[in-house]
Amino acid sequence: MSFNRRGGLCALMAACLAMGGVALGTQPSRAAEPIRIGFGMALTGPLAPNGKSALLAMKIWENDINAKGGLLGRPVKLVYYDDKSNPSEVPAIYTKLLDVDHVDVIVGGYATNMLAPAMPVVIQHNRLFIGVLGIAVNSEFNYPKYFAMIPSGPDPKPAFTKGFFDVAMAQDPKPTTIAIVGADAEFSRNAADGARTNAKAAGLKVVYNRTYPPATTDFAPIVRAIQATNPDLVVVCSYPLDSVGMVRAINEVGFKPKMIGGGMVGLQATVFKTQLGPLLNGIVNFDFWLPVKTMNFPGVMDLISKYQALAPAEGVDLLGYYMAPFGYAYLQVLGEAIQATQSLDDDKLADYIHRHSFKTVLGDISFGENGEWTHSRVLQVQFQHIKGNGLDQFKDVSTQIIVSPDQYKTGKVIFPYEKAKE
Repeated sequence: MSFNRRGGLCALMAACLAMGGVALGTQPSRAAEPIRIGFGMALTGPLAPNGKSALLAMKIWENDINAKGGLLGRPVKLVYYDDKSNPSEVPAIYTKLLDVDHVDVIVGGYATNMLAPAMPVVIQHNRLFIGVLGIAVNSEFNYPKYFAMIPSGPDPKPAFTKGFFDVAMAQDPKPTTIAIVGADAEFSRNAADGARTNAKAAGLKVVYNRTYPPATTDFAPIVRAIQATNPDLVVVCSYPLDSVGMVRAINEVGFKPKMIGGGMVGLQATVFKTQLGPLLNGIVNFDFWLPVKTMNFPGVMDLISKYQALAPAEGVDLLGYYMAPFGYAYLQVLGEAIQATQSLDDDKLADYIHRHSFKTVLGDISFGENGEWTHSRVLQVQFQHIKGNGLDQFKDVSTQIIVSPDQYKTGKVIFPYEKAKE
C-alpha cells in the first residue's frame, strides 16, 4: 500500500470518527441541555412570605421530576428573578426571560398584582402562561394561552367571597347591610367587584364602599369610618400588610360587626397567624387548602412533609398550607402537558391543557375557556379559640374551621363575631 493510499485511508477513518463524535458525543450533550422554565417571584417585599413558600414547592417539583428522568429526556431547570413585590418590575423580568435568556417556557409568579403586568409581554410574545393565585387576571385580556392555578372557578370575582355571603345569609336573623373596603390595586378591585355582585344577589344594602391607597399604614381611621355606618357585615379585600393592619385596627377600635373578613390575603401565612394570635378570633376569611380529611388529595401530604422538612433551613413559611400545593400543582400541569405532547410548543401545550384534566396534589383539575378552573372551590375559614401565638395550634388547624363550602366543612361558624371573640 502506497503512502498516499495509506494517508487517504487514515484521513477517511479520521473523518468517520469525527462524524461519529458528532453523532455520538455532541448530540447527547445537546439532548441533555435542561428545559428552562422562567418566571418572576416575590422574594422580597410584602408578598415575599407567600412567594418564597411557592418557590420552595416549585424546587421540590424540580427535584422530583428530575429524579424521574426529567421531561422529554432532559433535566428541568428553574430560572427566576425577584420581582420585589413590585408590579413595575414585572414587565422587564419577562422581557429578559424571553428576549435575553431565551427560556424554553414561562410561568407566572405569585399574586394578581404581579401577574397582570406580565400579560402584555406574554401576549406580545404569544407564549403560554400559567399564573398562581391570581384572581380574574384574564378577565380583561381574554388571552387563550393563559391558565389560572387558583380555585375561584369560571366566575372568579364573585366566587372569591361567595362562601362568606352564603354563611352570613344562613344566619337568623339575616344581615341586611354591608360595608366593602379594599386597596386601590388590581386584586382588591377584582375581589371587591365580586363582593358587590354577591351583596346585590343577597339583597344587602351597601352602606360603605370605598378604597384606600396601597401605601396606607394607619387603618384605625378607616375602621372608625366603617364603624360609623353600623354595617352588619364587612368584607375586606386586602393584601398582606394591609390585612395585618386591619386586624390590629379592628381590635384596637373595638369594632364588632356581625361578621367580618372575606378577602384578606396574608392571614393564611403562618408568620402572620403566629404574629396576630388571638386577634384573629372570629374573622371569617378565604383560604384554598388545609390539611383536613376532606382535602387529603393523593400526593399532597407527601409534598407537605417534604416542604416542612426543608422550610426551617430555607427560612420560609414553616407550614406551607397556603402556597405549597399551588406552587407544586401548576408545574405538575405544565410538566404533564410537555410530556403528553412531547413538545415545548406553546400552541400545542395550551391546546392540550384546554382539552384535558390533570391529576395533581390539589386533586383533579380542568380548565375552562377563559383559563380558570371549571369548578370553584374557594374555602371560607373562621379562626376560633386561638390562645397565645404558638405554632402548633395552626399546624393541626384546630383553630381554623372550614365553614364553607358544605362538602369541605369541618365545623360551624360562631356568629356573631362578638361571640367568637369571647
